[in-house]
Amino acid sequence: MEVAILAAGLGTRLRPLTHSTPKVLVPVLNRPLLGVWLNLLRQAGASRVAVNTHHLAQQVWDFLEAHRKPDLEIIIRHEPEILGTGGGLRSLASALAEEPFLAVNADILTDLDLADIFHRHDPEALATLVLHDCPQHNNVWLDRHGRVAAVGTPPPHPAGSPLAYTGVQVVGRRLLEFLPPTGPADLVTAWRTALARGVRLAAVVVSGHFWQDVGTPAAYLAAHRLLLAGASSGLSRYFPNLSDPLVSEGSRLEEGVVCAGNVCLGREVRVGRGTRLKNVVAWDGAWIGPGLVVEDCLLGRGARLTVSACKAVLV
Repeated sequence: MEVAILAAGLGTRLRPLTHSTPKVLVPVLNRPLLGVWLNLLRQAGASRVAVNTHHLAQQVWDFLEAHRKPDLEIIIRHEPEILGTGGGLRSLASALAEEPFLAVNADILTDLDLADIFHRHDPEALATLVLHDCPQHNNVWLDRHGRVAAVGTPPPHPAGSPLAYTGVQVVGRRLLEFLPPTGPADLVTAWRTALARGVRLAAVVVSGHFWQDVGTPAAYLAAHRLLLAGASSGLSRYFPNLSDPLVSEGSRLEEGVVCAGNVCLGREVRVGRGTRLKNVVAWDGAWIGPGLVVEDCLLGRGARLTVSACKAVLV
């Protein structure tokens, strides 16, 4: 199985954290998101992955070079001009030899059985989209045969309620025919063009799995809260020794610090005497002063907090 990892996004929704850290290297439970994806794909039997880069590309390159292993070939496709979801997929497809291939958005976390999904691809379809019920994102409609009928705008005669795209699909080479040969392109536009021409777009509907977007501060905190609570046994193998609070090596909590739930501290974090933390993720080297109340906050690498804070992103 070969895999395209769409990883070149700017991470605008996670700014200012992503001003200095590419979105795909944002730590989840103190492990870079892209590293989690590589482990997931190895477990699923992937032999080759292609990863696109743009924003802070050198950091991604360095990470991938440091994490190469003999059982998984890694190909890096840099985009001097960001190519969007469609252009990025086109570039990655040109680096992969096999058809079909799996394609994943790197800004999600899921414990879906990726090998099973790959083998459920409809070979007569342009692509097979993996869908689920996620009300805030439901905008894909199926027809009575269980195939995709419309994306974004409901069709005249939908067969049931809309579903959401998980960010995972199996792609056939014919999809590339619906993308321009060069320059930026949008994947949803390609899907819609294909549907308008009567080309089959298949669907696999899943349930009972863990899935979480990590592309916004609220979603990023939610991912930590759910994983620390044990919401995904499938992902727990990639995060050994989970506990709440999760405190990395070299961090120090002074006397009287209270961790009131969903607290994740990176390496060399300092928390002053008597401070109360709840729903807080602090990256490596963050410093939190004494006597504070900190809730629903993200602290970037090396951030310093000297006053109480709520619902803040600090760098």
